[in-house]
Amino acid sequence: MPKHLHKDICEETLFSSMFMKHSKNLHDFLYYKFGAHLNPEDKVQEAFIKLWENCSKITPDKAKSFLFTTANNLMLNAYAHQKVVLKHQQTKPKSYTNETPEFILEEQEYLHKLETAISKLTEAQRTAFLLNRIEGKRFKEIAEILEISTKAVEKRIYGALKKIREDIDGI
Repeated sequence: MPKHLHKDICEETLFSSMFMKHSKNLHDFLYYKFGAHLNPEDKVQEAFIKLWENCSKITPDKAKSFLFTTANNLMLNAYAHQKVVLKHQQTKPKSYTNETPEFILEEQEYLHKLETAISKLTEAQRTAFLLNRIEGKRFKEIAEILEISTKAVEKRIYGALKKIREDIDGI
């Protein structure tokens, strides 16, 4: 059994010779196995970077195996990532509705008429109406907020509803 002169490959000349010796074979291996679309050149470089980062842990006789295993895993990770990207590209966000353009236009017109009708209410009616219909407050709560009787709140809200119905009667 031959005795190794180096315990690890952290020496620059040894590492450089490993690069010269294995980089082309590693590139060819990745290219033949995965093709050019996953950038085998980049994965070769990344594998050598990982080898350099772990140089104190890897002996020269294990370096080739480490390089090929690391590069293969990098390519597999890139392939898996590409599959996920393609899957998400195929799913399109919902950019449509089942409503017809006429319905959407009518809805917008109705909303505009409703906003106009609410703006025509007196301030007292509008306040009571919006507290009830938008904020969901009960008549008693509105009466406490506005410091008026519950009957006055009822009268304001019913008056507001009557005016709104008259203003948007065309729909």
